[in-house]
This record gives sequence, C-alpha cells and structure tokens, in this order.
Amino acid sequence: MCLLCTCLFIFNLWFVCSAPDESRGYLLVHTNGGLNQMRAGICDMVAVARIINATLVVPELDKRSFWQDTSNFSDVFDEDHFINALANDVKVIKKLPKDLSSATKVVMHFRSWSGLEYYRDEIASLWEEFQVIRAAKSDSRLANNHLPPDIQKLRCRACYKALRFSPKIEAMGKLLVDRMRAYGPFIALHLRYEKDMLAFSGCTHGLSDVEAEELRTIRENTAYWKIKDINATEQRSRGYCPLTPTEVGIFLTGLGYPSNTPIYIAAGEIYGGDTHMADLRSRYPILMSKEKLASVEELEPFTNHASQMAALDYIVSVESDVFIPSYSGNMARAVEGHRRFLGHRKTISPDRKALVRLFDKIEKGLLMEGRKVSNRISEIHKKLQGSPRRRRGPVSGTKGMDRFRSEEAFYVNPLPDCLCKRVSENVNASTASMR
Repeated sequence: MCLLCTCLFIFNLWFVCSAPDESRGYLLVHTNGGLNQMRAGICDMVAVARIINATLVVPELDKRSFWQDTSNFSDVFDEDHFINALANDVKVIKKLPKDLSSATKVVMHFRSWSGLEYYRDEIASLWEEFQVIRAAKSDSRLANNHLPPDIQKLRCRACYKALRFSPKIEAMGKLLVDRMRAYGPFIALHLRYEKDMLAFSGCTHGLSDVEAEELRTIRENTAYWKIKDINATEQRSRGYCPLTPTEVGIFLTGLGYPSNTPIYIAAGEIYGGDTHMADLRSRYPILMSKEKLASVEELEPFTNHASQMAALDYIVSVESDVFIPSYSGNMARAVEGHRRFLGHRKTISPDRKALVRLFDKIEKGLLMEGRKVSNRISEIHKKLQGSPRRRRGPVSGTKGMDRFRSEEAFYVNPLPDCLCKRVSENVNASTASMR
C-alpha cells in the first residue's frame, strides 16, 4: 500500500462532513456486551445520531453483562475528547437537560443491520411525537455496507479518532507496550481460553471431566445463553472452538517463531492456569501479561473493572509487532480492524478448522511436528495475515437477516470506505514479518 496515499487519505478523512443539521431531539444509548462490543455500538450510534439529526447523550456502558463492570463512560474513555472530536459531525452532551429528565421517552430496539432509509424514515418520524429516543441496545444496529460515504467515514472518525481511552488507561497501556518492547519485537496473543468463553462455546478438548462439567453447569445457569446442549467434538471439528494453549504452541512453532519470541498474553484469567499453560510456556518461556509487566499497585486502579483491564490488552494488541487471536470474537475483530486502519499491521488469523485436522493427527501419532507440518501451517496462513483486501460481502445463498449476519463486520475491515483505495502487491513495511 502507498503509505503517503494512506496518510493523505486519513488526513482528509477527519474533515469531510459538513456541520450537523439542527438537532431535532436527544438520543440516549444503552450499550450492551463487553468492551469491544460496546465500542462498535457507540460508533454506530454516533452515525445514527447524525442520520436522524439527534443530539447524542454520552452513552451508558453495560453494567449487567457477564463481567458486571460498574465503569462509566468517563472511566473507560476520554469523555471530553469524544465530545470535542465529533463537534463538526454530531452534537454530543454529557447529560440530558434537566427540563427533559421527566419527559416521555420512547424506548426502541433498533432493527439489526438497518440502512439509511430505516433511520431517516421510520426512526426520524418519532421526533413528531417525542423529544427523547432511547436505544435499548447498540450492537449491530447499523448496516455494514451500502451506506453513504460520509456516514462510513464518520464511523471511522468515531472509532479511530474520537473514541480514545481515558488518560489513565492510555498511560498505563503505553507503559505496558514500552515494557514489552524491552524484550524485543513481540507477539500479542489474544488467548481466548477463559472460563466464560469455554462455557459459552461448549468447548472441552483437553479438559478433565470435572472441568467439562463445571463449564456445562455455568452454561446451564446463564439464562441469556440460549444454546445449552453442545456437542464439543463437533464444535471443535467445525472450527468453532478457541485454540488451546497447547495448540497455540504448535501453531507458533509451525509458523517458525523461535522459542525466544516475547509473547504478551492479552486475556483474562486462563482456565486451569499453569496446568493448561505448561506446554506453551515450555515452548515460549517469555510469556508476559499485564499482571507480570506491572506491579499490583500499578494495576490497582483497573482491577475489578473488566472493561478497563480489557482496554489495556487492546492497546498492547494494537501496538504489537504481530497480533494473533486464538478465536475470532469481538476483541479479535476490533483489534484486526484497528490494525488494518493503521496500515495493515500484521495480524495472523488461525484457520481453526484446518488446524484441528493437523492437531488431531499429531495427537494420534499419525504426524510428527517438523518441516512437513510447518510447511502446511505456513501455506494455510499465507493469505491470513492482515494484508489489504476489500471487506467481504454476504455468504452466497444466504437470505434475510442471515445475509446481513454473514457479512464481514465494518470494524473488522474498514477498507475501502476509510482507507486508501490504491493497493499495491507489496504490503508496506508496517506489515512486514518480525522475523
């Protein structure tokens, strides 16, 4: 990619919108999900506010999700910067005016993946009766594709310019990056081998019967997780399970990373702790995390706040030399998109379905680790390293909501809407291998 072209295009990106039209009312937003699900939802609601000519009240963060985080918007994000950075696009205020606190509000579950017409016609018509519209959820409320260029660029401005983390999180994140850099070029590994992920997905490969039963109980007792009965073997064979720490070790070795490669573990508490991390640690001894890089006292302001701890991992992951997610969840998708926006920094996305076939052969003794396995792993992932490409459309043959659901999400790959369209065969230096 032409780096100069990228820089000029991004510079222009910040200044393409005309001033917002006169506000017709106020948009309240209740976000839902974890940090990265909320991030995408907030950015979409910025665009929705512009479309329906609303004044956006600083969104409320989800305090009822699995993590039960009590953080407010200003605890996680730089609130003043958010308001000022969007001043030319959308009017944003911290609180609803007092004279409207008792006004009748319409609570709306905006239709998923909706386009311009839905918001300009159906939602904007509510201003005739109400002064305040409340969005009950924020995730996936806006279409990924077929929106006007100015709206797509606004989504990028909101996500990559306006929605900056709070100063204390940014400072701590930078400190963690600097401390990782002291070990040399490093991989950020989003190791999604946490209790909640395994319980939700029903993945039990490599776990004991006791551990598998504990996860099944969690899934049964979590009311809003709709799928309860899961065939773990089938789930894994279809590529729907996060890689285990042992599998990650085989994968990294197969890609050719030497044992002295520094690795930052971007994750919460790994299920089973040292028991399940032993094999990965034997291959790659320089395994670091925020808890190892910083003292208890340094991390104390963020402890017990899942969104703030996740924000620290997000910063290190975006700034790493290579980012590798073991599962394509919200964090993995958000980081991949951000790294693409910053110049297609190297992101290796494991083909879990293909890898499971190799891992099973190794486990059964039908295949030995070595050059043959390495060549196969490298070949599979040759085109899965974050190189420039257009955002994928819907899966062929899908219809209705499934069609929109199957599209690659806007924040996973903002090309070409928010990046330079001129792409060369040679990926620029920022995406080069650290090896």
